[in-house]
Amino acid sequence: MKPFNPDRHQAKKRFGQNFLQDDLIIERIIKCIQPQVGQTMVEIGPGLGALTKHLLAKTKQISVIELDRDVIPKLKFNCDGLGTLNIFQQDALKTDFSQFKEISKIRIVGNLPYNISTPILFHLYEYLDVIEDMHFMLQKEVVERMVAIPGSKTYGRLSIMTQYACEPQMQFIVPPEAFYPPPQVDSAIVRLVPRENPLPLSDFKLFSTLVSEVFNQRRKTIRNGWKKRLSPEDFEQLAIAPERRPEELSLNDFVNVANHLTSKKS
Repeated sequence: MKPFNPDRHQAKKRFGQNFLQDDLIIERIIKCIQPQVGQTMVEIGPGLGALTKHLLAKTKQISVIELDRDVIPKLKFNCDGLGTLNIFQQDALKTDFSQFKEISKIRIVGNLPYNISTPILFHLYEYLDVIEDMHFMLQKEVVERMVAIPGSKTYGRLSIMTQYACEPQMQFIVPPEAFYPPPQVDSAIVRLVPRENPLPLSDFKLFSTLVSEVFNQRRKTIRNGWKKRLSPEDFEQLAIAPERRPEELSLNDFVNVANHLTSKKS
């Protein structure tokens, strides 16, 4: 691992900055992504370009979204001569990702700020029709929630919404010392591939609301969580025991409940 010189840039807490500095970890990430010339690559939060310069050397062109304008001169310097670097100095949460699609779908990568990683993920799920895949560095706990199965303690809203939209796969764990400054938690790389054939859903907004409602009161049974929505007859028709807890329901169960309620309205 190369020693990191903190004089190069002072990390800003308000941006949740932790700069990747471990060459071996960077090499493993690049192997996971397998970037190729001609692919439309978009990086969120490139920082000083530790990952960007390797992606750019492979693809010869990359678009990056960076909120902190102070890192941009150093990012440009570190990527100089490697290819075309298109910089968008803006908030990823307010970015229209459909603008990046050209001939091919876009591939998105990033070391996401841990303090706003979930909102960014949910924002990206709105653009799945233009995305080929996504590779992110996230807090390990967040990745564990994304890939969790029904019945586990980590299974919840993020698990269901992610698994409805994508096929998530944890790649490997990254220790705190791979960053400057080191975070107080382990990180992990996750690969997200949008589902080609998601489960048929009549009303996505209702589905999302149903998931939020019961997981906001996850200690209650689903009978109590949905008492204003589902009658005993509804539970019987759905073949779901009302005594179950939210974390016991599968993705398919939540989709069936949403479609059942939509059909009752029509």
